[in-house]
Amino acid sequence: MKKNRHDENCSQGCAHGRRTFLKATAGFMGSTLLGGLPFRAFAQAAEMAPADRCFVFVYFNGGWDQLLAFDPRDPTEFTADRASETKILPGYDQINDTRFEARPLIPAELPGVGRSNIDFGPAVGTELARHYDLMTVVRGINMNTLGHEVGYRYFLTGKMPIGSAARGSSTATEIVGQMKPRVPIASISYNVESYNDRYGGYANALRVSRRDDLILTLKGSADALDSELEKQLLDFRGQPVNCEQAAYGARGVGTTYSNSQEQMRLIQSKGLDKSFDFLVGANQPHSAEMAVIRTKYNLTSANDVNGERGRAATVATALKKGIAQCVTINLTGGLDTHFGSQLTQANNQRRGFDALAMLVKDLRESDHPAGGTFMDHTTIMVFSEFSRTPLINSSGGRDHHLSNSALLMGAGIKHNFVFGRSGDIGMAPGTFDLRNGASDPNGENILPEHVIATVLASAGLDYSITRVEPLRPILA
Repeated sequence: MKKNRHDENCSQGCAHGRRTFLKATAGFMGSTLLGGLPFRAFAQAAEMAPADRCFVFVYFNGGWDQLLAFDPRDPTEFTADRASETKILPGYDQINDTRFEARPLIPAELPGVGRSNIDFGPAVGTELARHYDLMTVVRGINMNTLGHEVGYRYFLTGKMPIGSAARGSSTATEIVGQMKPRVPIASISYNVESYNDRYGGYANALRVSRRDDLILTLKGSADALDSELEKQLLDFRGQPVNCEQAAYGARGVGTTYSNSQEQMRLIQSKGLDKSFDFLVGANQPHSAEMAVIRTKYNLTSANDVNGERGRAATVATALKKGIAQCVTINLTGGLDTHFGSQLTQANNQRRGFDALAMLVKDLRESDHPAGGTFMDHTTIMVFSEFSRTPLINSSGGRDHHLSNSALLMGAGIKHNFVFGRSGDIGMAPGTFDLRNGASDPNGENILPEHVIATVLASAGLDYSITRVEPLRPILA
């Protein structure tokens, strides 16, 4: 995986700005940025209008405990006395923190909240649970792996990796490849891998490892690029043309690099970096706008901006400003907890879920120029590479477990709905008639590719690349 790493010890940041600029440019090579459009058409199209349909893919890093999140159990039924029988121990009483309930959260019991068909584990928290009316929870997904890299890449692409090597394109790449949105940067991948195995460079994600990388990429550098790639390209100028050099010519990497470079400079000329400068001082350009964002996401320091809440604000800004159509983001981590994990998992998940709740609230309250709110035009998928075991190990933690669940929200998705379930013995993945969601001992497992096919189908896109049918009861 290639990452843009910020050199925190660089006093000027110029060299890093050039490296980030080059990496961003190289990430788009192979075609023009915007749907294969000619450069002039691209320049006319980059008017910063939000995409009519937006997508957010939210990754919780490390393998989440689903008893704390989207597949809870009643602790009065699944007691410690019955754990040898059920192979399930919720362990809510071991969290030992008054911020967390000792039982599943039912939104219907919250003041001012309507009737929910979904119950949530204590880590989800009331802020996200209040948005149950936008959600479908998919339970009992069979990951067919206990490996971090394999499960992670499986959910990114909807294809089981070969060994640990990813196979196929990322879902965001597939969406951009089909829809060819007229936005400056169609897809942003924030500290998450991205793959493209069948589309031109226009479908590639701009990959950044932190917000500073995104700002540096959009801002660029006033100095000339001094990259090795550019030097190699320049070396071919004025030289006799041979077969090798022709590969860098009119139909080769030289032209596509030049196109990408010019398009990146156009993007940089729009000052998009200022949209993400959340801590800008008073009396500076965009200061009033940034103050509103700071208030919405409770951003008071650089740590906040680089943490979960700042990442959520980055996603909202990219969509609402019309900068991107798809954002894939590593929202929170620290979930690979095999030792004393109950409170650690609860705290780390809660930070992610609270940030997600802020994002959803922002999108629900923001009007989309095509009508309705941004949430009416946005589909969100929340996932992790697998879950944790339903029994607590001898070290007070949980290990890797095959069964998983996912959250879908927003446009094209049925709301206030649960599809699938895990077993009441050991939370084993269930088998279902996938046409209607009914439990069926002779049925099929729900797999990540079913979830990916459903996301694609929710926007009317071709899902045949997944080689499965979508979960049609989930589709709005």
